[in-house]
Amino acid sequence: MIAATLDHLDTNDLTGARFREAFDWIASQDLEALTPGRHDIDGDAVFANVFEFDTVPADQKHYEAHRRYYDIHFLISGQEKIGIAPVAELEPLREFDDENDFCLYGESDHASWVVLRPGEFCVTPPEDAHKPGCAVGEPAPLKKICLKVAVG
Repeated sequence: MIAATLDHLDTNDLTGARFREAFDWIASQDLEALTPGRHDIDGDAVFANVFEFDTVPADQKHYEAHRRYYDIHFLISGQEKIGIAPVAELEPLREFDDENDFCLYGESDHASWVVLRPGEFCVTPPEDAHKPGCAVGEPAPLKKICLKVAVG
């Protein structure tokens, strides 16, 4: 499941070597045994952050975006709803944090929503903000991997 616009087709090569590394790493892991935290795959070019947390209602979350990384959201257990909206259409809630490659944004009138189930993933490129960790119905526990793939 990959959703995008043709405007960014030339800049988002999801078949590149770094994406292959990320997907090969997922396929080689005992997913249930992964511990929370950072797992290096190729230094800062490709790495995985494993999370375990309870989802929350979408109105308790903000959109976030990064400039130096694609995010691959891969679900291990539970269900997760993720909002996706073009960064260009959102108001930043504060200045972009270059050191941490991170900015929070306000709400969107043009969001798309993806519901992930175990074994499913979605990719959010730098031009799209995302609102991860949202509940599908009632809040519930989940375990996921957010793989960071450097742009370029």
